[in-house]
Amino acid sequence: MNPLVHVNQALRRRRFLGAAAGAGLAWHTQAWAQSDTSLSFPRDAGAHPDFATEWWYVTGYIHAEGSTPDANPEFGFQVTFFRSRVAKTQGMKSHLAARQLIFAHAALTDISGKKLWHDQRIARASGAEPGQNPLDTASASLQDTSIALRDWSLQRQGGDLRAQLVAADFSLALTLRASQPVLLQGDRGLSRKGPDPTQTSYYYSLPHLQVSGELVLQGKRHVVGDGSTAWLDHEWSKEMLPPQAAGWDWIGINLLDGGALTAFRVRDNSGGALWDGGSYRAKGKLFNFQRGEVVFQPLRVWKSPLSRASYPVEWLVRTPADFYTVRAMLDNQELDSRSSTGAIYWEGLCEVWDSNRKLVGRGYLEMTGYAAPIRM
Repeated sequence: MNPLVHVNQALRRRRFLGAAAGAGLAWHTQAWAQSDTSLSFPRDAGAHPDFATEWWYVTGYIHAEGSTPDANPEFGFQVTFFRSRVAKTQGMKSHLAARQLIFAHAALTDISGKKLWHDQRIARASGAEPGQNPLDTASASLQDTSIALRDWSLQRQGGDLRAQLVAADFSLALTLRASQPVLLQGDRGLSRKGPDPTQTSYYYSLPHLQVSGELVLQGKRHVVGDGSTAWLDHEWSKEMLPPQAAGWDWIGINLLDGGALTAFRVRDNSGGALWDGGSYRAKGKLFNFQRGEVVFQPLRVWKSPLSRASYPVEWLVRTPADFYTVRAMLDNQELDSRSSTGAIYWEGLCEVWDSNRKLVGRGYLEMTGYAAPIRM
């Protein structure tokens, strides 16, 4: 790296950290429930059926216990439940009316095997609480996190979340335990996604979830080991993206020092940034990035043999906190979800280095709209 560039970066980081420590910037020390937020828990951990779109998105890194100290396989996993409101059926009184659609995606990245495994589900829901309508094959509770789609589920049990599913080639039975307070994205949970103030979502995260349990891949059982971590995003909106948006790039990173990094940009058809944002939390303090402070610069591209789309699988992501190099741990982590949500997108495990070329975190990179413009 050019020494002058390195000095400028260090000065920029010092200005950022020094300013954020002062009273003039919007730092928030957050707890699970606090009176000055726009969200209330556990209610807002549940579903919001009056909103058009909603998802619960869990991603993580698993360091499995191996048969020998040198044989500890690594995996990435993703479990996502989507809820979509069907506007035309809301006035129907029939128990058969599909007032909500529930989609689910699951993926497992086998790092040593260099392969991505994934599956998907879709079912209708009447909008009733789980168990109230015997015709429902899917449901999402309004009271707390409790989403089920046949034998796939994400539910709170006690203080923990449980993710359970059986897919075609793999299964997951994971317990996710919070180790940090909820992280309210944007303005106390309201996250702008475009130039119009209506292009906003409610959005919170739970980084550094401690993972335990097991996974089975092609009949082989793996016990989740120490050091396995996950990240939960829960987001809902009536109108999220600008009409000219083609897709987005997003990272959610559990930093090795206990910090949490979020960065995203919304792209137009030419690849330009319509909007950007994110957050950085360290030692209990949160700084929300402002429009124009996050820049995604592609460094290396991989072309999918399936969709023929070209995805940047290595990025330089510039934020006020630092300049980060984000590298996919496996190039081919493309998911074909055309039989459920209708999209092809890239979503996978990545590692992150800081501007000093030091490994500082692991998490997930998501890229949509490269195979075709995304529609929500």
